[in-house]
Amino acid sequence: MCGIAGLFLKNPVLEPQLGALMTNMLNVLTERGPDSAGFAIYGAPTPGRVKFTVRVKPGFKGLSLPAGLEAVVAMHDDHAVISVPAELAAQAQAFLETHAELTIASVGSRMELFKGVGLPQDVSARFGLSGMSGTHAIGHTRMATESAVTTEGAHPFSTGADQCLVHNGSLSNHNDVRRTLIRKGVKFATQNDTEVAAGYLSDKLREGAKLDEALTLALNDLDGFYNFVVGTESGFGVLRDPVSCKPAVMAETEDYVAFASEYRALVGLPGIETARLFEPEPAKVYFWERAA
Repeated sequence: MCGIAGLFLKNPVLEPQLGALMTNMLNVLTERGPDSAGFAIYGAPTPGRVKFTVRVKPGFKGLSLPAGLEAVVAMHDDHAVISVPAELAAQAQAFLETHAELTIASVGSRMELFKGVGLPQDVSARFGLSGMSGTHAIGHTRMATESAVTTEGAHPFSTGADQCLVHNGSLSNHNDVRRTLIRKGVKFATQNDTEVAAGYLSDKLREGAKLDEALTLALNDLDGFYNFVVGTESGFGVLRDPVSCKPAVMAETEDYVAFASEYRALVGLPGIETARLFEPEPAKVYFWERAA
């Protein structure tokens, strides 16, 4: 069944509240996804630096970096955010990919991505979501139907820098799409169909498409039932399949745009009483982007 929450802020005054607002949205969606949860949050960048969010294995005792690789490490339960100078990002990624105790969850200048097994309120608390700030965030509560309950299978999935996707539904042609993307050099860590959707969009963005263009192309190439909510460094997109059997509701005010699988996840947002409420239309791309 699964639950999706997304919040894109237009008003910078609300940025310190982003984590608290997203925490409440995810908690409300617990019944739709009680086995695992996750979120991606876009905070302020540190000029000239790149962040890696990594999951660490039990018993992790710290990171011994190669000589010359300067890094700032912030621990969040069993995740770590590792910030390195941008010119050393390739070296850092090569090192992290071969480190037996680490799994890279995301990379980018602004996005941090956390996920784990357990009730949404517990997952959010473990990582301190309520105290986080930023411009936009995407979250997911999972009810596994076709794969095991694992951290690796939880959403969001990230397959490109500052890019992530959450999904409610199932793709019928994900194996064919995965094979095509692998031939193009896209790497996958799981057999999850959502990771394929994320990889597909990352591939289109890498080829030069904008997020709204990539989502439009997905309508022809991805078969199945789905609600997608996608984040990039500056953008926020929503897409429902042409049949649209999965529930979705959106709210827009002068201060924000919000998406949820159910209206009750939106009722705690400021000014929701006067928001423009609507159900996103089938096969229509919705896209917002912050000015550079």
